[in-house]
Amino acid sequence: MSSQPPIGDIPSSVMNAPGVPVIRNVNWGGLRTLYIKEVRRFFKVQLQTIWAPAIQTLLYLIVFTVAMGGRSAVHVGGETVAFADFLAPGLIVMGMLTNAFANASFSLLVGKIQGTIVDYLMPPLSTAELLTALVGGAVTRAFCVGFAVWLAMLVWPGVHVLPHNPLAILWFGLLGSVFLALLGVLTSIWAEKFDHAAAVSNFVVGPLTLLSGTFYSVDRLSPTFQAISHANPFFYIISGFRYGFLGVADSPVWIGSLVILAIDVVLGVICYALLKGGWRLKN
Repeated sequence: MSSQPPIGDIPSSVMNAPGVPVIRNVNWGGLRTLYIKEVRRFFKVQLQTIWAPAIQTLLYLIVFTVAMGGRSAVHVGGETVAFADFLAPGLIVMGMLTNAFANASFSLLVGKIQGTIVDYLMPPLSTAELLTALVGGAVTRAFCVGFAVWLAMLVWPGVHVLPHNPLAILWFGLLGSVFLALLGVLTSIWAEKFDHAAAVSNFVVGPLTLLSGTFYSVDRLSPTFQAISHANPFFYIISGFRYGFLGVADSPVWIGSLVILAIDVVLGVICYALLKGGWRLKN
C-alpha cells in the first residue's frame, strides 16, 4: 500500500501549475542563507576581520593622543573638545568604513578568481536580493568592528565615548557602512584580480578617509582646503557620526545625511544595473 499522501493533502505551496513561480515575491529563505554565508565567512577568521582592526584603531588613538599631548584640545562647532574625545568617534567610524569596503569587495571578486561565481549567480535570487545580502554582510562586519573599537575605547583611560545622540550614531554608521559596502560591490564587479581591489582601497578609500577630518577639524584649514574637504563624502559621515558622541559637528548634520543618502541611492542603482546586466560577471 502506498505511503504517498493523496493529491488533495499536498500543500498548495508545493503544487504549482507549469510556469507559475513557487517564489512569488521575496525569496526570504535564499536571502537569509546568503546573508548568513557572508557573515559566517568573516566570523570564521574574526581574529583578522574584527579584533585586529579594533586593536589597530586603538593604537591610532594611543599614538596620536600621546603625540599631541594629553591636554590638547580641538575647536569644533564653536566649542572646545578634548583631542582624545574628538579623535575617538572618527577612528571608530573609520574602522567601520574600511572594513565594510573590505568585506564587500572580496565576495564577488574571489568568486570570479576561483571560478565559483556561479554560486552567486545560479541560485533563485533576484538581483535586489543578491545585492541586499552582500551589502548586509558588509554592514554587519562594519558594526561588529565599530562595537569592538567602542568597547576598547570605553575602558581606555582619558577617553570619553559615551553616546550623546545614539540615533545619529546608528544613522550615520549605517549610511557610511552602506556607502562603502556598495562601493566594495562595485569594485568587486569591476576588478579582475586582487591588485585592482587593493588599488581602490589604497588610492581611493584610504586617502579619502584620512583626509576627511578624522584627525583634525576642518575649521583650521584654509578656505580652499575647507571647500575640498566639503567635497569629500567621507567628511559628512565622520562629522555626523562624531555629532552622535559630542553633540557638535563641523557641518550641519541634516546636510550630511542628505548627501550620503543620495550617494547611497545612486551607488545602489549602479550596482543593481551592473549585477542585472552581468557586466564582467557572466563573460
